Amino acid sequence: MKPIVAIVGRPNVGKSTLFNRIFGRRKAMVDDQPGVTRDRNYGSVDRFDVPFILIDTGGFEPETSDRLLQQMREQSQLAMEEADVILFVMDGRDGLTPADQEVAEMLRRVNKPVFYLINKVDGDRQEQGIGEFYGLGTEKIFAISAEHNRGVGDLMEEVVKALPKGGDSGEDEEVTRIAVVGRPNVGKSSLVNRLLGFERVVANPTPGTTRDSIDTRFTCNRKSYLLIDTAGIRRKGKTVEKIEKYSVVDALRSIERADVVLIVLSAEDGVTEQDTKIAGYAYEAGRGCIFVVNKWDAVTKDNAAVGKFVEKIRMEFKYLPFAPILFVSALSGQRTGRIIPEVDSVMSQYAKRVQTAELNKVFVDAVTEHQPPMYQSKRIKLYYAAQVSAKPPTFVIFTNRPEGIHFSYQRYLSNKLREAFGFTGTPLNLFFKGKERGKRT
Repeated sequence: MKPIVAIVGRPNVGKSTLFNRIFGRRKAMVDDQPGVTRDRNYGSVDRFDVPFILIDTGGFEPETSDRLLQQMREQSQLAMEEADVILFVMDGRDGLTPADQEVAEMLRRVNKPVFYLINKVDGDRQEQGIGEFYGLGTEKIFAISAEHNRGVGDLMEEVVKALPKGGDSGEDEEVTRIAVVGRPNVGKSSLVNRLLGFERVVANPTPGTTRDSIDTRFTCNRKSYLLIDTAGIRRKGKTVEKIEKYSVVDALRSIERADVVLIVLSAEDGVTEQDTKIAGYAYEAGRGCIFVVNKWDAVTKDNAAVGKFVEKIRMEFKYLPFAPILFVSALSGQRTGRIIPEVDSVMSQYAKRVQTAELNKVFVDAVTEHQPPMYQSKRIKLYYAAQVSAKPPTFVIFTNRPEGIHFSYQRYLSNKLREAFGFTGTPLNLFFKGKERGKRT
C-alpha cells in the first residue's frame, strides 16, 4: 500500500505548482487567483525510490465565514488525517502571515512528519528574507521555487526518507485480493455482506456512514479471497464533507492493494463524474476491473434498459472497454452469485502469460495485415515482441523508431492481442523499446 503525501497551506501559495513539479507533469489546475483548487487532487507518483500517492488540496483558511473556504478547509483537514507525510507550503513573497501561524499551530498537534516549505524563493536574495519563518519553531525550513524547480530535488530526498517503507503483507500469493470501490451510498457494504453471507460491515442508506477499509478473508469453491471494502463506521465529527467528495483516498489505498477491482455503480443514479474518477484510478493502477451495477431491482426497466445502461458505461468509460459489466441487487441477492466466478475469470486473464512463439505468430500476422504508418518519411520496422510480466500483462515490442508509434497503432496491436488471447477484464501494457514509453491500452 503506497504511503500518502499531502500538500497543504493557504490559498495561492503555489501548492498546485508544487504538485505538478513533484508529479512530473501538469495535472493540477494552476492560476494566480486564490482558490482555484477547491477539491483534493490526487496522483500516483512512481518517479522516486519509494512510490507514493500525492494529494493537492485547496487553500486552508483557519478562520472564515465563507462556506466555500470552509469546505476547502475541511478537505485539507481530511488530507492531513489521511496523509503519512505533510508538506506545509508558505509564500516567501508574502512573509509569515497570521493564517500561516494558525495552520502551523494545528500541525504541531499532528503526530507525523511535517515539512515546512517557503515557496517562491527564486534566488539567494529572496532566501535571505525567510528568517522570520523560523519563528514558527521548526528546526528546518526548505526554501524552494516550485515554478523554477529550485530546491525541490533536495526536498524530495528528505521526503522519501520520511516515507514509511512497505513491508511484507504476509498474504498468501494464492489469495485473490478484491477491492470494492465506488461512491457513497451505491451499496458497497451491502454488496460485501451479500458476498460473505453475513453482516460483516455496517450498511446504512445515509451517505458517508462508512469510513475505513475493512479486510475480510473468505473461501469459495476451495479458493481463497481477501475482500477489501472501502467501508467502516465514520467517526463522529467526520461527516463534514459533501457526498461527492468522500472516500477517494480510501479507494486509492484499496485499489493499490487489489488484484481485481469491483467498480460499484448505482442503477438509480446512473454514471456520475465521481464514478469516472474512481474507475480512472483503477485503470491507471493497472488492475483487473469489473463494473457492478447495483440496485438494479430498484429502477423501472423495459427490454432495452440493460442495453442502454451498457451503452452509457461504454461511452463514459471509454478507457475500460475490456471490463465486464454485471447487473445485480445486493439487497435481494439478484445475480450476485455471478460476481465471484467473474472475478476468477478476470484474475486468470490478469495473471496470464503467453508463450513467446504464440505471441510472435500473432504479432507477425498483425503487422503483416496492417503495417505501422510512416514516420518522418521513414518506414517503421517492428521486429518482435516479448511478454515481460503479468498482473497486468506487459509486453515489450522492439522497433527501430519507438518514437514514431502512434497511439492508434498501439491500440490496434492491443486489440489483436485481445482477439487472440482474451485478456478480458485486464488492461494491457505495451512498451516500445527506446526513449518513448508505451501507453496502457
